[in-house]
Amino acid sequence: MALIDLLNIHKHYSAQKILVDTTFNLEEGERVVIVGKNGSGKSTLMKIASGVLDFDEGERIVKQTLQIKMLDQVPKFKVGATVREAVEDGLGELQHANVRFDELSLLLAEDYENEDLLKEHADLSTYLDHHSAWNLDDKIERILEHFQLKEYEHKNIDILSGGEQRRVALAGLLLLKPDILLLDEPTNHLDVYMVEFLEELILREKFTLLFISHDRYFIDRIATRTVEVENGEIRSFKGGYSNYLVLKAEIMHSMQKQHDNLLKNLKTENEWYARGVRARLKRNEGRKARLMDLRQAAKFNPAQIRKMKVELEREQKNFQRDKSVNKQKMLFEVDNMSYAIANKQLIKDFTIRILQKDVIAIVGPNGTGKSTLLKLLLGRLEPDAGTIDRGEFKVGYFDQHREMLDDNRNLIETFCPDGGDRVDVMGQNMHVYGYLKNFLFPREYLEKKIGVLSGGEKNRVALALLFTKNVDVMILDEPTNDLDIPTINILEEKLQNFPGAVVIVSHDRYFVDKIAKKLLIFKGEGFIEESFQEYSEYLNIEKTLKSLALLESSPEQKKEVIKEMEPKLKQEIFKLSYKEKEALKKLPSKIEKMEEDIEALNACLANPDCYQEKGLTNLSTELEEKEAQYEQMIEELLLIEEKVEIMEGK
Repeated sequence: MALIDLLNIHKHYSAQKILVDTTFNLEEGERVVIVGKNGSGKSTLMKIASGVLDFDEGERIVKQTLQIKMLDQVPKFKVGATVREAVEDGLGELQHANVRFDELSLLLAEDYENEDLLKEHADLSTYLDHHSAWNLDDKIERILEHFQLKEYEHKNIDILSGGEQRRVALAGLLLLKPDILLLDEPTNHLDVYMVEFLEELILREKFTLLFISHDRYFIDRIATRTVEVENGEIRSFKGGYSNYLVLKAEIMHSMQKQHDNLLKNLKTENEWYARGVRARLKRNEGRKARLMDLRQAAKFNPAQIRKMKVELEREQKNFQRDKSVNKQKMLFEVDNMSYAIANKQLIKDFTIRILQKDVIAIVGPNGTGKSTLLKLLLGRLEPDAGTIDRGEFKVGYFDQHREMLDDNRNLIETFCPDGGDRVDVMGQNMHVYGYLKNFLFPREYLEKKIGVLSGGEKNRVALALLFTKNVDVMILDEPTNDLDIPTINILEEKLQNFPGAVVIVSHDRYFVDKIAKKLLIFKGEGFIEESFQEYSEYLNIEKTLKSLALLESSPEQKKEVIKEMEPKLKQEIFKLSYKEKEALKKLPSKIEKMEEDIEALNACLANPDCYQEKGLTNLSTELEEKEAQYEQMIEELLLIEEKVEIMEGK
């Protein structure tokens, strides 16, 4: 049943069309993610769905009794409220319902046939079920703990940072569990452990959700449907981000096929038109008009296909890891370094060498000292103990506050401070517009002041500017915050092609998996662990080890933990590698081709004319080789398929 229906919606700002004849619906129990470039209309679609933004034409149909709540980018709280009061604000009705339910349970123990009491009791039970509001006090404690708000619960909310305040607002909405929850970039300012808690809560409580996110693992785990906003139109794809990529590739192939057919028709029509006089007869004007349309489409389609192909290739490209570190230039040599703030040990006895081609991701919970390590490497802070030796090199630094940008300058002045309109990008001289187009900026933005740009646009400018610098090492602090997925794909491509060292602080698991060759994992209390695993793999193993530790703590929990772990352990043990995934896609067609080759060779060996021409010995040798390859491919495919069956519990 649709909870929200948007029918033929039109929305424009001045001359810019944001949504054109858009139809969208949200069903109960769906978790729909909206994807697309910044400025494409994602937030506009969400705000229209929520009812906080008007539209120019169309119809919005929604039940009046539905409770729809949206996480604001800048949340507002009651003046003077503590963190706990802010989290509990709005939960009064649920808390009252819990109290009244307990009262009714006692009354019914004495008067169990009272129909009025029974009806009220049943209605309250349904209401509390719908909002998952049983044991509300326990849930409040858990969410304060997991969102690292417990230590602030009795402090005024005004002392919290913007990111912490968003966590407070998010906690309140999750506890309220409205009929429809709308979230704009909910994973911003959350570390990976908070994101994991959020994922499990959303799935367990069966939220109906409409959200915007650049966190591709979060999308993949949460979304039941992906809606792409592009050029004022929307396109819907079943499933999460992985399925979206597959289906988008299929659309691209279909477009290419249609374009090939169009070119054939165009060739026929051009030949007809070239014959001259007959084309100018009045009765042929319609055919002539269709020819002009074909010509226009033939010009337009390749650009669209190329654009889609570039975006898909950029996303699907697999980063091949280079393990060689021989003869590389030493950039940083850290020896037994320690650093503490206000008696909190952030870094203790840490030793590492960072070399010329290292690509390192610094990961771990919020507040453990990741950004502090960057500042120590940059020399902005001095260690309490130990040493940092720095070689001779140039550093490009990207920070969350975008300190490299001047709000009073426009884009041309920012990229060409000495005049002109050209920039050097990794040895290539480019026109500034041609370069900025790669970062999804239209030409009219060149004269815009930095100060009028949105947070996401400023991040794109700062990153684009960073890649114009001639540096040996790039140090980036949370570079994917406020970026859309297409821009993150561009950033990933630039970093993969950067010849120097890269050091990144990030909570984006997909981004880290794709870029990093090594992890520095902040474990707390100053301890930092080095690892060459993928980040998502490390987190899965860490989670499994925590579950195993529970087995020793409580015999009652043993069966429950084993039951919960079994499929996860199978998934870890039998998880397909990248090569196996590729083989699973390509082997069936290779096997089919090999069968055709073997059949052709056998047919030739049975035909004297054929084997006399090609040589009996040559044919026999080739057949033997093909059959050996065929057996090897069959065996490989069967092993992979067996893994898949085990993972799926068959």
